Amino acid sequence: MTTEKPMLPLNKCIREAIESYFAHLDGHKPTKLYKLVLAEVEPPLLKAVLKYTNNNNSKAATALGISRGTLRKLLKQYKLD
Repeated sequence: MTTEKPMLPLNKCIREAIESYFAHLDGHKPTKLYKLVLAEVEPPLLKAVLKYTNNNNSKAATALGISRGTLRKLLKQYKLD
C-alpha cells in the first residue's frame, strides 16, 4: 500500500522555498530575486504543460494563457525547444 503525502497549494510551496532561500543567504543580500524565481519556475511549468498537451504548442499556449509566439520564445530562452 502506498501512502501519498497531501499536496500543498502551489503558493505555499513557493513561499516555503523562498523563505528557505532567505534563511540560507548567510548574511548575503538577495538580488534579482524576481528573475531568479521565474528562471526556477518557468522551465518545469513549461515542461509539465507540454507533457500534458503531448507537446502540442497550440494547446500548451492556450493552457498557459500565452501566445504561441511567447511560448516559442520561452522554450528557446530556456533551451527547451
